[in-house]
Amino acid sequence: MPDPHPGTPSPTQPGTPTAAVPGPRAGSRPSPRTGSRPDARSGPDTAALPSPRTGSRADARSSSDADARPGSRADARSSSDADARPGPHPARRDRHRHRHRLVKVVVFCAATAAGSMLVLRGNEALAALGSPASPDAGPLAAAAATHENPDPGRVLQIVAHPDDDLYFMNPDLRYSISAGHPVTSVYLTSGEADGINAGAAKKASTAPNKPAYAEARQNGIRAAYARMATGDRRSAWKRTVIPTDGGGRAELDVLVARPEVNLVWLQMREAGNVYADRPDSLHGLWDGRVERLESVLASGTPVRQPFTYTKEQVVRTLLGVLERYRPTTVRMQDPTPGRHADTRRYTDHQDHMYGARFAQAALAAYAKDVKDRPHFAVQNYLGYLNGSLPSSLDPVEAGEKLDILDTYAWLDRSDHCGSEAGCGDLKVADHPAGNNWTQTVNYARGTSTSWLTSDREHGLWAFKVLDGQVAVWHRAGLIGAWSGPRLLPGTGMDPGISTATLPDGRIAAFGTRTSFGARPADYSREVVLAVQRAPGSEEFGPWESLGTPETADEEWTSDISAPAVSVDGAGQPAVYVRDGAHTLRGRVRAADGGWGPWLRLGGSGLTGNPVTAVDGAGRRVVLAGTARTVVGWAQPRPGAPLGPVTGTGLPDTALPLTAQGGPTGVRLWFRKPGSGNVRTALVTADGGLRVSGLTDLGGLSGFGAVTASGHLLAGRAAGGQLGSEVGPGRPWERSPLMFVGSPSSTTTGRNMVSLAVVGLDARLYVTSSADAPDAYLAPWQPVGPRNTGP
Repeated sequence: MPDPHPGTPSPTQPGTPTAAVPGPRAGSRPSPRTGSRPDARSGPDTAALPSPRTGSRADARSSSDADARPGSRADARSSSDADARPGPHPARRDRHRHRHRLVKVVVFCAATAAGSMLVLRGNEALAALGSPASPDAGPLAAAAATHENPDPGRVLQIVAHPDDDLYFMNPDLRYSISAGHPVTSVYLTSGEADGINAGAAKKASTAPNKPAYAEARQNGIRAAYARMATGDRRSAWKRTVIPTDGGGRAELDVLVARPEVNLVWLQMREAGNVYADRPDSLHGLWDGRVERLESVLASGTPVRQPFTYTKEQVVRTLLGVLERYRPTTVRMQDPTPGRHADTRRYTDHQDHMYGARFAQAALAAYAKDVKDRPHFAVQNYLGYLNGSLPSSLDPVEAGEKLDILDTYAWLDRSDHCGSEAGCGDLKVADHPAGNNWTQTVNYARGTSTSWLTSDREHGLWAFKVLDGQVAVWHRAGLIGAWSGPRLLPGTGMDPGISTATLPDGRIAAFGTRTSFGARPADYSREVVLAVQRAPGSEEFGPWESLGTPETADEEWTSDISAPAVSVDGAGQPAVYVRDGAHTLRGRVRAADGGWGPWLRLGGSGLTGNPVTAVDGAGRRVVLAGTARTVVGWAQPRPGAPLGPVTGTGLPDTALPLTAQGGPTGVRLWFRKPGSGNVRTALVTADGGLRVSGLTDLGGLSGFGAVTASGHLLAGRAAGGQLGSEVGPGRPWERSPLMFVGSPSSTTTGRNMVSLAVVGLDARLYVTSSADAPDAYLAPWQPVGPRNTGP
């Protein structure tokens, strides 16, 4: 469980189309903390910087620099201003359900015998590179290739304590359960803490009983999951015992009414403190300070025989769980959460951090040793640090999340479970929201939106991490067939890949790689890149290490961000990361091909991942968020070093950021805290870094990164599906796809935009559209066979 207890501040703090949208839950009660979601309309924001046309996207076109206006999307669009239609962005959502928009008729053409399809609004494929075509599709609609429904995949969550999933993985967890996806949650420890199931007022008068408190927390989790799945917290569970591959026993709970919802209780001892040295813990076991970690069995568990695990046995136990469930998406906590700069204490619970490292080790073994399995993707989540970041959830989503915590905390004290231990966690009942944890959710990795890119021949390339390796998908040319996924050699890759196109046309993929080393102290992460052997080639060179600005894991827990990369107008690539001290570091490649040292570029209190893009003059701009604003760096000219860190004057922004280069500057995309609305501002580098035109573009709420290319905007909507908007004045649309990480988009030629996600089934899905004001997105096209394993 979180410790300090919720409410106590930390030291410094692709479902199917028919089931993808959560509906009303039977027996659910209205929450006084949740109101109706306001209309997601574009319009002036009270905190907006001066803009001639705040709230409009009509001026967001790039027909000429002269037409570009601050506060617009001018530098990120490629159609005529005459076609642009400013207008509102209505996106209402009911308290308990999302309304699907009317599916518009999409006209597209069959492109190759292999079945590759491209949406061109009735154009012939090659003609789309020139100008928009007639909307009259004629017989082309009948020739459209059929598309299959997205596979829901199988989700496995691994957390340290009961309630870590509710605090740090929701609303993703609720979205998956509501959509009917198979979901299994694995709890490493019993979360027994001090054994006192009471709030602060009754703590002194309540006798400690660790097995009973562990049982009460299990009861609270079962009630919360039952409510999410059926609407009734009393819905029955079948509780059994299963042997583990580590030689112990685990409790397996299956929800009778929804047997695809499972809970696995490993019941190991917890540390009992966020950061204090406790050798009898996952931390001590990982570091080798104890040889074995004993179990703490809940009082009501069907597991009767105590056991102990060595480090290797814990890994084997998790490996066995992975083999049993064959997940396509694995959700886990952050193995490198960092330290507070002032106290040097962990920013997250040590059980969260080392539990995630055990999960990493098990996943590495699963990928290496188990061949008869599907591909899997990994999603990491921030923990306690969420409490010091701007809220990412709108009031409705935050209220839903809090309602589930209320159920877990057993607020009404009703004996709905029939257990003497209690039906929930009364420690949490004092402050079910924790340290503002129910107001937000943030991914620790995998937020890059540059993993889809195009080449000079109008082909598409997608790069995502599957099975701990970088998977590559490729479409040859504008109308070629897709191939992939093909896994590049090299293991240990962390979620999140960024790409850059080098001056000679080759694509370079950048990411971070984790190495366990021979000793626990050797655990490390480093920045790596792989470069195409030739433009358009399917072959990539070996991974090249750029090292890390960190000196040792013990210093900052190897807490570096994902790399942000760009190539300036002088043809000079550079890579930037946030280091464990929350400052910006960077390396620049010299003309001879060698990389310079890690530069100290300043900044303080940086959060999340930095982003970078190049403006129309070829100058590189780097931007990074803090808890209160965004700061930036800019080159005075191509090839020059970055200028000093500069405040932007922007208000606080929910993580993460997205940057998009264009002729008039760098367009920054982000979300409004506590709303989920998409915002944008223009960053220019003439005479120093300046920001103008903060504009609220509305949306379908939601959270996470936004991708933008041409007329297209897309990001995760409330409910977990992909929301997209393909032109000013157009309503936001909701797709049935639920996905891992962030979406990515790119322009292809002059008049095409492509958009991609990796679904919860670890499969690539793509769609395309003409880059025109009246364009529509095609039905999503899955790439490759269904991900069911050999």
